[in-house]
Amino acid sequence: MEFLRARREKNNGLAVKDPEPLESIDDIWESAAQLATVGIFVLLLGVSLYLARPVVMPVLAAVVIGMTFAPIVKAASRRGISPWVTALLLGVVLLTAAGTAVTLLAQPVSEWIGKAPEIGASIKQKLYVLDRPLAALRALQEVLVPASGPTVAVESSQWGMVTPVIAFVTPAVIQLTLFFVTLIFFLATQIDFRRTMVSFFTTRDAKLRFIRITNDIEDNLAVYVATVTAINFGLGAAVAMGAWLFGLPNPIILGILAMVLNYIPYIGAACMTVILLGVALVTFPSLGYALVPPAAFVGLATIEGQFITPAVLGQRLTLNPLAVLLSLAFWAWLWGPIGAFLAVPLTIVALVALHHLFPPDESKLPG
Repeated sequence: MEFLRARREKNNGLAVKDPEPLESIDDIWESAAQLATVGIFVLLLGVSLYLARPVVMPVLAAVVIGMTFAPIVKAASRRGISPWVTALLLGVVLLTAAGTAVTLLAQPVSEWIGKAPEIGASIKQKLYVLDRPLAALRALQEVLVPASGPTVAVESSQWGMVTPVIAFVTPAVIQLTLFFVTLIFFLATQIDFRRTMVSFFTTRDAKLRFIRITNDIEDNLAVYVATVTAINFGLGAAVAMGAWLFGLPNPIILGILAMVLNYIPYIGAACMTVILLGVALVTFPSLGYALVPPAAFVGLATIEGQFITPAVLGQRLTLNPLAVLLSLAFWAWLWGPIGAFLAVPLTIVALVALHHLFPPDESKLPG
């Protein structure tokens, strides 16, 4: 017994003591009350973010992107260039890039939409092997959820088709305008904004901690976005070259899609695989040939995601895959595609802030 007690008290060179028993039941209720308070705050924050997304989403996206480009504005300011000039130039560059991408995608997408019936028939003919499983699923659905009787078809008017488009485009234009205006103002006034935020802290240590957090967030975001953009550009170029070699239509468009979608971990690669499969099903005569391009992309995306990106980013920034997955699921559920694009940058912001506020304990825990 003495040997077991001594081994329990000495593990990995550290003295380990049994935890002190609780003095009263009030300690449990106090911890439960604190946990409940945090849970209520998180729920209210999530509801507020969801209800206020038409305003909060473009503003938060502008702040995140503005912190990414903040080192550029600071470097230009040290060389005597006004922050307003740099902010306007960056805004024009981003707007030009977005307009160019939309222009390049507009014509092919409109052509594919116009050929939707022919494309659907061709894909259905290639995927004849799935007819029997799909028929079994439909039969099971009819058994579990019976139809509600005969339905009456109502022919929709032209205005009925235009109204949803207007309802979608109008808020999108307003949010896009709010995003660019907020981005330009944030980039131009970030130094004054930081000074104002620092003035709210009373102690010198708190001021220095805030400055360190903002500096580290800007540096990590800039490194992440620059590195991922370079990697995504290489992936897009490889996809465009592969699509051209395979004989797929619009290889440049496919390369741009692969580059843009790869900013979203996991989901982006899955969406690009589905897109390549659909294009290949329409282009090639058989299902076997159609599976080659998406299979090649899956291999390429696996090499990029499992080897290239960790090897490049791992020297400066390490992200927990589970944290990235949970963040992606949460922000995509809350804000849709824009939330999916912001998931990783917001995760970086949270991890950097937590690292400064709660430094990791370097002591070894008993095994």
